[in-house]
Amino acid sequence: MKKALIVWGGWDGHEPQQIAAIFANILEAHQFQVEVSDTLDAFGDGSKLKSLDLIVPVWTMGEISQEYVNNVSEAVQGGTGLAGCHGGMCDAFRNNVDWQFMTGGQWVAHPGNDSVKYTVEIKQSSSPLVQGMEDFLVESEQYYLHVDPAVEVLATTRFPVADGPHRFNKAVDMPVVWTKRWGHGRVYYNSLGHHAGIVEIPSVKELMTRGLLWAAEGKVSTEANAGSGSRL
Repeated sequence: MKKALIVWGGWDGHEPQQIAAIFANILEAHQFQVEVSDTLDAFGDGSKLKSLDLIVPVWTMGEISQEYVNNVSEAVQGGTGLAGCHGGMCDAFRNNVDWQFMTGGQWVAHPGNDSVKYTVEIKQSSSPLVQGMEDFLVESEQYYLHVDPAVEVLATTRFPVADGPHRFNKAVDMPVVWTKRWGHGRVYYNSLGHHAGIVEIPSVKELMTRGLLWAAEGKVSTEANAGSGSRL
């Protein structure tokens, strides 16, 4: 069985415990052995993290030690997948740029707050993560992020859509879903997921399911290539 660690906590407004439970159910349905923790001390054992197939952070606006960030980073570099959503991954630790570099972005604003109706536009590409997916509407926070230009963008949304100083700029397409590599590891992010009800939307849940499984498969690919002497 593949092994996954879900770590939840931080700001309660994002319903981290409920979202962690949704992710645990998804992974268990796909035959994962899942450990769920409500403490960042779960990142304290670097050797254990390296043995995992997947790490799923569900933690918003927290403080984390550099040692714990280094442990997660080294595990992902070795092939362990990293996947998450919304502020639980890309507004987790605002003071740690190493975490932001690894995850591919950082939240900076949500014009209109939690009442914006907007379209998530799927970027059709060679990625199996969006094959067969259609554009869909959501009513939630629309995340404005500072994003690593190295990411592969799989879905976007159009800004601006709400009153405020940003509306005087030209419209931009903001990434909603992306992937990137961190060493040999796969990183997946979806900016949707302000609360558990958003994650339960069928299109959002499907995207998250595909992303979680894809990130975890990186460990298998890394080990297979290492055994054959091939390079990734």
